[in-house]
Amino acid sequence: MRTVELICSPELDAGVRAAWSRLAAAGLPSLAGNTHPTNRPHLTLASVEDFPPGAEQRLTDLCDAALPLPVRLGRLEVLDGSAPLVWLVRPTPQLVALHGAVWDVLAEAAGPHPWHLPGRWVPHLSLALRFRGADRRRARAVAGAERPAGEFVAARSYHGETRTVSELTTVGPRAGG
Repeated sequence: MRTVELICSPELDAGVRAAWSRLAAAGLPSLAGNTHPTNRPHLTLASVEDFPPGAEQRLTDLCDAALPLPVRLGRLEVLDGSAPLVWLVRPTPQLVALHGAVWDVLAEAAGPHPWHLPGRWVPHLSLALRFRGADRRRARAVAGAERPAGEFVAARSYHGETRTVSELTTVGPRAGG
């Protein structure tokens, strides 16, 4: 699996990590406990089995031209009833255009993940991967009281087989870790 992910500005990253910590401190599921070096707040634009030839450079050029993008967070939500707890990202016209352009580059890619396809994609920042919908109200009180602000400033690709990331931008802060 290969992804295309947008990386948060330092202030947005810190705000999401603070929400992870508040959830964990309240005894709720949270990504705060994921210590893998690639774990960081991000927005997934696409996930496919592998990139077609030439796609990585085209994605880098695309992301370099589009970033930074402002971020406005919406409400906390549990996707699919009992799966990830997320902060919804309000889809600006620029973000929707970038998402569509990424999928244009990946049109020939094998194994597209249906959650990320145009028309099905729900832009979000994950707070917990396995969450009980019954805890939603408590999570909103604990994590959702302060909505951090910021931008998406870089892009990366996660490689599921090797559990590594590669940068998809040549400008901005380091997007790899």
